[in-house]
Amino acid sequence: MRADKGTGLAIRYVVAIAITLIFLFPIYWLAIISFKTPNEIFAFPPIWWPEAIQFANYRVLFKDGDVDAIWNSLVIAGVSTTVAMFFGTMCAYSIARFRTGGNFLGEWIISNRMIPPIAIVFPIFLLYVSLGWVDTYIGLILLYTAFNLPYVIWMMRGYILDIPIELEESALVDGCSRWRVFVKVVLPMARGGIFATAVFTFIFAWNEFIFALVLTRSNVTTFPVQVTHYFGVDSTFWAKISAMSMLGMVPIFIVVAAMQKFIVRGISLGAVKG
Repeated sequence: MRADKGTGLAIRYVVAIAITLIFLFPIYWLAIISFKTPNEIFAFPPIWWPEAIQFANYRVLFKDGDVDAIWNSLVIAGVSTTVAMFFGTMCAYSIARFRTGGNFLGEWIISNRMIPPIAIVFPIFLLYVSLGWVDTYIGLILLYTAFNLPYVIWMMRGYILDIPIELEESALVDGCSRWRVFVKVVLPMARGGIFATAVFTFIFAWNEFIFALVLTRSNVTTFPVQVTHYFGVDSTFWAKISAMSMLGMVPIFIVVAAMQKFIVRGISLGAVKG
């Protein structure tokens, strides 16, 4: 019996390792291409490891100023996430505790997040042209904030509903104002949800493509749009694509690694209550 259990456990480990390697291989291949010479990139059969690690592909990105797109994405995603979390958390608290807007306002708000970006991007473009907001930080930050607010409100509403209301009532009895209760009781109790929601919101803003493609030109080009510049009709710059993609992964890896315990909780909790 124990032998059968040991064999089954070993098989599961082998299968899990094999699946992990399969999913990690594209990342490895992308990373290794960024260190190859052009001859090694197009060699057949493929070269699994370059003869010498070289950083010329990365130096070209810094020399040409392409890495400015990483900075643009950091600014736009970071600021829009902060603003969306600030207003979204307060709105979620109002909906969760005071039933603001009735019993179905939360469902209506999250339904707005389901609008396909392609359906509204061109009317927004015409509006931004008249306002002079095309290819500006303020334009993308406001748009990303508005587009991610429904997600933030919906997720934070679920986390706040998960907090026992008796804790807030006790604080109110002790003389705390409603605002102080929100800051001193609700926010600390919902800290896990705040971090998890902020991480996902940041990733959504970081990876957004359609709005950034239509509403930017050269001043605030974001990382996803910059990568598309390396695809051409006559040639594709695979070295630049791989190097820029690796640089674009770094902020996401850092954020996810730092907040991984909150992300796991965010997957299982949040929007679970009515």
